[in-house]
Amino acid sequence: QVQLVESGGGLVQAGGSLRLSCAASGTISSFAGMGWYRQAPGKQRELVAYLPSSGNTNYADSVKGRFTISRDYAKNTVYLQMSSLKPEDTAVYYCRTDQWGNIYWGQGTQVTVSS
Repeated sequence: QVQLVESGGGLVQAGGSLRLSCAASGTISSFAGMGWYRQAPGKQRELVAYLPSSGNTNYADSVKGRFTISRDYAKNTVYLQMSSLKPEDTAVYYCRTDQWGNIYWGQGTQVTVSS
């Protein structure tokens, strides 16, 4: 079993920055993909940034150049550094990992960007 715990969300003004963290525990493979999705009210959950098990990092076009995903393999933690935040970035941000053929989600952390 895998557990994901996100932290770092909050309220920030437009143009500000936040860093989200997602700590994974349980039976974790360092080779598994990890990343971030978000869901705004009334919208579908969408990819934000993802570090796959192999290949290039994926970013949504809307966050390229503003968000950076990184991973600390020793701590089983993935981070999302968000800069130049916009009101349209307001959403619940979910951590996701693909482990042993299964998809796991965190409980989500709210990010609210005021104009």
